[in-house]
Amino acid sequence: MNKNWKFDFAGSEMEIETGKLAKQANGSVTVRYGDSMVLVTATMSSPREGINYLPLMVNYEERVYAIGNIPGSVNRREGRPRDFATLSARLIDRPLRPLFPAGMRHDIQVIATILSLDKDHEPDIAAMNGASAALCLSDIPFDGPIGGVKVGLVEGELVLNPNEEERGKSEFDLTVAGTEDEVLMVEAGADEVDEEVILDAIDFAHEEIKKIVKEQIKMREEAGDKKADIQLVNDVEDSVEGLINKFAEDKLKDAVDTIEKQKRADAIDQLKEETKDYLSDNLENYLKEEKKYNKMVDTVFDKLTKKCVREMILREKRRPDGRQYDEIRPIWCEVGNLPRTHGSAIFTRGETQALSVVTLGASSDQKTIFGLGEDSTKRFMHHYNFPPFSVGETNPLRSPGRREIGHGHLGERALEPMIPSKEEFPYTIRVVSEVLESNGSSSQASICGSTLSLMDAGVKIKNPVSGIAMGLIKEGEDYAILSDIQGMEDHYGDMDFKVAGTENGITALQMDIKASGLSKDLLRTALKKAKQGRLFILDRMLEVLDEPRPELSKNAPLIMTMQINPEKIRYVIGPGGKMINKIIDETDASIDIEDDGTIFILADDQKSGQRAKEMIEDLTREVEVGEVYNGKVVKLMNFGAFVEILPGKEGLVHISKIADRHIDKVSDVLSVGDEIKVKVIKIDNKDRINLSMKDVE
Repeated sequence: MNKNWKFDFAGSEMEIETGKLAKQANGSVTVRYGDSMVLVTATMSSPREGINYLPLMVNYEERVYAIGNIPGSVNRREGRPRDFATLSARLIDRPLRPLFPAGMRHDIQVIATILSLDKDHEPDIAAMNGASAALCLSDIPFDGPIGGVKVGLVEGELVLNPNEEERGKSEFDLTVAGTEDEVLMVEAGADEVDEEVILDAIDFAHEEIKKIVKEQIKMREEAGDKKADIQLVNDVEDSVEGLINKFAEDKLKDAVDTIEKQKRADAIDQLKEETKDYLSDNLENYLKEEKKYNKMVDTVFDKLTKKCVREMILREKRRPDGRQYDEIRPIWCEVGNLPRTHGSAIFTRGETQALSVVTLGASSDQKTIFGLGEDSTKRFMHHYNFPPFSVGETNPLRSPGRREIGHGHLGERALEPMIPSKEEFPYTIRVVSEVLESNGSSSQASICGSTLSLMDAGVKIKNPVSGIAMGLIKEGEDYAILSDIQGMEDHYGDMDFKVAGTENGITALQMDIKASGLSKDLLRTALKKAKQGRLFILDRMLEVLDEPRPELSKNAPLIMTMQINPEKIRYVIGPGGKMINKIIDETDASIDIEDDGTIFILADDQKSGQRAKEMIEDLTREVEVGEVYNGKVVKLMNFGAFVEILPGKEGLVHISKIADRHIDKVSDVLSVGDEIKVKVIKIDNKDRINLSMKDVE
């Protein structure tokens, strides 16, 4: 049955329609927001055997026809999703995932396909709300709905879902998602914004979220399918769980209470083997179904470990590695450790270590971003790699996955507001963070290491940035806010809260909340603790390098800038690129020319760069009457000689102007290739240049 609903959403009309398109999916909606249109489908398949997690996949599919373009690829069709699509899919996934029933093992796929794009109404927010609506209307069990909204800060005022012009002026880009009662997810990039402003923006967003959630509840009541009666998986038989608890629970507490990550993991693995031996002695059919029972051991151990960790923190008031709630792990840093790179740094905090490396390049090295909307370029890039050895594992090495792309983007958002403008620093900048060890908070370690590596490279960042990951353990009214969480605290906690910023304010924030009942005061306390922690970390960083180095690395290329009349760009390029290729061949410099006449010269040394600059100046210099030039004879005629006085510019020395005496033949005095001094005596109305040798003083 075709149904549609229209309602106000952040000052614009949103229309959600179902029953018209993609009817074979379990749930589908078309969302229109302004002139942006998104088709969102939700599909569920049979349960997958042998897994102990929810197999949810969210895809965000951009179609270039949405802006009336044909793809520029060889095949003239869309290829691999760009990073923005991957990040948008992650943004939708994070608030949805906690709302599916525990024990659900059915494959669920949510696909958002962008059909039409209106730059003033962003389709990713339409897709997030559409994903919730499609799930609510479907027969897929889902404890929603959720709503999502963006907030900007324009001229001191909070703005819901800012349009394109407002986004350009905004001091932050904040995305919030949640239910009618709770905020579930926050993602933000900001320009040193105060914590209290962020809190107000989250509240501001949640008020709008409540409205769209109510609209979705209305849709579900009017047109929602009855939820499927699915079999939720109980991974453990009660009798087996009882046996495991009896044998392992007390011993597991001692194993968990081990400071070093690897030793703790070894102790737990050893106890698992002992538990399996115990089961084999006490279960008659153990050997017949050994694989099934071993999976039960893993599941029960995970439950017991979670219980141990949470009780240790809340009841015993201590953390698994012995730290106080707000205590930061030991930190050491090192800069300039790679001899041939442009900048490098190692940041180590506890058992998490990141090596960050800076490379400086020309403007032609900028990343071109293709996709929906006008193509754009990016001159600052932050990439994050997470090799398997960082956690002591072996796995195939593949191209960056969603997690690596997401963590790299978070670091980029944290650092980008501090990068000097192109006018101040005309380089393209790439930072790569290699995670060498990981026990929690590797994305924030990358931000810290990247700050130091930028300063080591001599990049004049506005202020240094540090980052910290916060955690929360909450049961009822009892809670503990943890600073600088390690992997175990992240895995078994109720909140993952990453905050990066300078001493002046926040530059990036990412928060995922699993617990209910988080008040604004609790979030305020968490932000306060986060600020204390990241400022402590920043102090440790600045002990190693407290400001950008005064000069660029000797390995970095030299960039000179110059400005010419845009109408003279063609003289620098020359016919078929003849002139610019000549400059490059003679100087080994790289040359980038922008449409406004700005020229960037990238060279290995000052001499090469200066020579390239002089050659460009010669190509664009105006010939002036009365000026004397060093010229080269390029052609002899009966009536005189043609002399090149500037690259591509020739003038005629008439035979009568060669010498004070009478000359019968030009060739008696001059030959092709001779270098001579000449004076410009006239430029006629056809721009023909008349030269004289005899008038040179």
